Amino acid sequence: MPDVLDYLSDAGTRSAVLDMLGEHVYLSLFPLLVAVVLAIALGLLCHRFRAARATVIALSNVLYTIPSLALFAIIPALIGTKVLDSVNVVAALTLYTTALLVRPVADALDAVPGHVTAAATAMGFRPVRRFFAVELPLAVPVLAAGVRVGSVSNISLVSVGALIGTGGLGVLFTDGFRQRYLAPIIVGVVLTLVLALVVDLLLVALRKVLTPWAEVVK
Repeated sequence: MPDVLDYLSDAGTRSAVLDMLGEHVYLSLFPLLVAVVLAIALGLLCHRFRAARATVIALSNVLYTIPSLALFAIIPALIGTKVLDSVNVVAALTLYTTALLVRPVADALDAVPGHVTAAATAMGFRPVRRFFAVELPLAVPVLAAGVRVGSVSNISLVSVGALIGTGGLGVLFTDGFRQRYLAPIIVGVVLTLVLALVVDLLLVALRKVLTPWAEVVK
């Protein structure tokens, strides 16, 4: 513990750690936001067109089995970016999180009671309005559970990106191992855990705000 305090006593070190934390937040949460949008679109496709469901789900499952470090290395060749560009991590984590969320979104939409959608249609709701006003809100609890898993997964996987030279708190791990200095590793672990906990609590609060009816049902 004294080593950690000594490590953080330098103003330059604290500033660098805060910069790494900010970059870690961006690299983990921006892909999550993009993935939610993509997963909702693909989940709706699977829900509306059964013929596409098996193919989309199968591709998602295969994609999720690709090791993260390998995907970080392959992305530059696929999209033409530099190896050390942070966009590679963003793209890879977007793919991972989308693959993780597609099935839960499709299953949640499938679980919306038929009489509810029929009632909405009878009230004059067109398909697009019915989806956003009725079907998607009812799918939020299941989607939120998947997003919570995706957020923790992203926050963890961003650290792996440090092995190929991208930023984030993973730099503290690589620096610590290279210098055989435990303090930055401890700081990186603690900040990663705190970040994951804070994001999870925020997502729980957001779910409650978006689904006030869920508490009434309970």
